[in-house]
Amino acid sequence: MSPAILSTLVLGVTLALFASGRVRHDLVALLALASCLLLGLVAPADAFSGFADQSVVVIVAVLIIGRAIELSGVADAVTDRLAALKAPFPLQLGGILIIGAALSAFMNNIAALAITMPAVVGVCRAHNLPPSAGLMPMAFATILGGMTTLIGTPANLILSSVREDQLGAPFAFFQMTPVAGAVAIAGVAYICLIGWRLAPRRDSGEAAPKDAYAVFELGPISQEEMNEVAEAALIEALKSAKVAALAVLRGSRVLDLTTARPLQARDRLLLGGTVDPWEAAKKLNLSLHAQRSSAEDAATIVVVVGNGSPLVGRPVDTVRWDTNGEVVVIAGGRRAAEVRQPMQRLRIEAGDQLTMHGSAEQIAIYARYARLLEVARRATARINVPRALTALGIYAAAVVASVSIGMPTAFSFGAAAALIAALGFLPPKEIYSSVDWSIIVLIGAMIPVGESFQSSGAALIFAGELAQLLDGAPLFWAAVAMVAATMLLSIFLNNVATAIIMGQIAVSVAQAIGVSPDALLIAVLIGASSDFLTPIGHQNNLLVMGPGGYRFMDYGRVGAPLAVLVIFVAAKMIELGFAG
Repeated sequence: MSPAILSTLVLGVTLALFASGRVRHDLVALLALASCLLLGLVAPADAFSGFADQSVVVIVAVLIIGRAIELSGVADAVTDRLAALKAPFPLQLGGILIIGAALSAFMNNIAALAITMPAVVGVCRAHNLPPSAGLMPMAFATILGGMTTLIGTPANLILSSVREDQLGAPFAFFQMTPVAGAVAIAGVAYICLIGWRLAPRRDSGEAAPKDAYAVFELGPISQEEMNEVAEAALIEALKSAKVAALAVLRGSRVLDLTTARPLQARDRLLLGGTVDPWEAAKKLNLSLHAQRSSAEDAATIVVVVGNGSPLVGRPVDTVRWDTNGEVVVIAGGRRAAEVRQPMQRLRIEAGDQLTMHGSAEQIAIYARYARLLEVARRATARINVPRALTALGIYAAAVVASVSIGMPTAFSFGAAAALIAALGFLPPKEIYSSVDWSIIVLIGAMIPVGESFQSSGAALIFAGELAQLLDGAPLFWAAVAMVAATMLLSIFLNNVATAIIMGQIAVSVAQAIGVSPDALLIAVLIGASSDFLTPIGHQNNLLVMGPGGYRFMDYGRVGAPLAVLVIFVAAKMIELGFAG
């Protein structure tokens, strides 16, 4: 078989594995790289060249710097102030969306969502609206903001590397901003005027802990309660308390309620429902597995575990250990109902919903460290102003050095990250945990795979077919086609993988139809960052799904008009910027 056919087959299987979601995306990338090596599509000397790409260095550095700023609390303070202002809901929401979009232009999208999410929920509650009115709009706004600068999302840096490889120079820091900025402004305007009205309303607008589905343990049941009359009364009490008995925990065994009867002394009950665990314990006259905090600002708060949280893979008691008992997890979320395990056995995963209890200030501090997205409002933790300003100053200096004096972004941001680490703004362990290493492996492995797709001639073949379809079409419609094709592919793939593949094709198509390669590269950049149609298209969409009570089809209802708007605004701006 020719190298082009082999490369196409490897890429096809890789894309199918990415889309299936059954194999970790970093493992898929490594398998694709290994296949290219075995088939002779990638030379052994080039196997790990992707990890030396400057985009990888910049992504690592930006994640470290952004984490330091996130932990400083300065962005939280700004959003808290804005949420406290009195204004109509669309104006307040619009202000927070703009802040979220601006933050995501310079830091990790998940961090931007984590910072602004509590403010959005607070504004929704203040206007007697459920969190679902604002959470999906906030997720979309942080996605839109990420496309506006070179470092806003890893996909932008990947396309910059494609440009450097194909055209001899990377993107400038703000080269995509005129087009992407116009798209972001139009998108946020749509969300503020129309989009939030299309979002579903699925909760009662009461306090978040009472709205969220909670899974918690009560017991142990005392010997005195273990007679037939008491058991029947307990079963009836469960119904009146509006909780479901998910399991009976008897020693190390997990039993179904029907097979565990008659109940025995020392049994514990695993319960679930949209109730306050403390209230359920009081109604059932059973004890919760945790004690109420004696702190003056004690609060019960629902959080969602973000991607990259240091808690992922660890037991829920880690929260108690990390905070010396000042903050405890008293309930899990819907995944805990599915696995039906004792709380002490439950291992935390990204996207999990947890109900935490303790000092509101301590929860706020810990949430920043553990990358927990708070669904309920909380007291703002104190800010270390000198440290926050220093971190912001270092970040700003890195941006200025890249933009004004042309310093390579890998050097300027790498130096900034090293300086922040040297100043002790992040604990040593936090420096490494702030980086999503699975994405780094994905990028490092897929860069040589993408280059083999180009060098084998496969990209040229696909580009030729696409060029025939676009032959004679104005730049506007060529841009429409490229944005739409990339957007559809990004529904099924990680946006980094989408950018690697579509970036190679975009350059070849542009050369075939005689338009500027930058025009179609920016079209790919916009499409790769426009995941508005499904919850699986972008991790921010997935993170708000549980707290917002969204269903799969809700994203299309709100996101489809936004996707169409993005396609045509981007195409028009590309036409204005590159025609002639």
